[in-house]
Amino acid sequence: MAIEGYMLYAFLSVIMVSLISLVGLAALSINTDKLKKILFLLVALAIGALLGDAFIHLIPKATEEGTSASFVSLLVVAGIVFFFMFEKILGWHHHHHEKPNDCKDCVEILPVGKLVLFSDGLHNFIDGIIIGASYLLSIEIGIATTIAIMLHEIPQEIGDFGILIYAGYTKAKALWFNFLSAFIAIFGVSLIFIAGETTAALIPFILAFAAGNFIYIAAADLFPALHKEHGVRQSFLEVAAIMIGIAAMYALIFFE
Repeated sequence: MAIEGYMLYAFLSVIMVSLISLVGLAALSINTDKLKKILFLLVALAIGALLGDAFIHLIPKATEEGTSASFVSLLVVAGIVFFFMFEKILGWHHHHHEKPNDCKDCVEILPVGKLVLFSDGLHNFIDGIIIGASYLLSIEIGIATTIAIMLHEIPQEIGDFGILIYAGYTKAKALWFNFLSAFIAIFGVSLIFIAGETTAALIPFILAFAAGNFIYIAAADLFPALHKEHGVRQSFLEVAAIMIGIAAMYALIFFE
């Protein structure tokens, strides 16, 4: 098959994966007050999905590609430190510019919202590269990879939508920004067909760096959010949601 045929398959696959970000459409019919009551479950689910993705998929995948475990660990730590600094910058900008003094009805947008959009955009960019590279190997491998990524995206996109709502975005804006972040995958698949194996060789390093980002968001931003509310029942539900997120990520091993 000509390269144009592989490109068509790859771009259609990326569009299908990007549409999964619209899973939040189901939340548009839910009353805002009701959505806020279950928000802690979405945040807990996001924690499980982020940690599960980092430790079960991204870090092992980075080491499988031939990169030494010690160097992968260093990149993970670098990702954590980088996004700590990045959130510091976002926090400074948020403190000085996000809410004008004369805007009494403005909704405060937490820095974690922008952080998760940036990190998810990076993750989706990598997904685009992986999809493009898999189609260069064969149509069958490309389709199998696309299915695996789609299954992988469902719990993560639900979690990301919950984080954006928690950060202060309206349901419509959270849905729209989540879709734009997902659509960045189109640039990843474009790059793989332009640069080829040169870009694919960088995937292990990007995966490890992205893993550090996911760990930072879960540990620094989301766990503290769950500590704001107390109660035996809510704590049990939070732990259950975290475990469901992790279990969903672990189950995807059998589809890869």
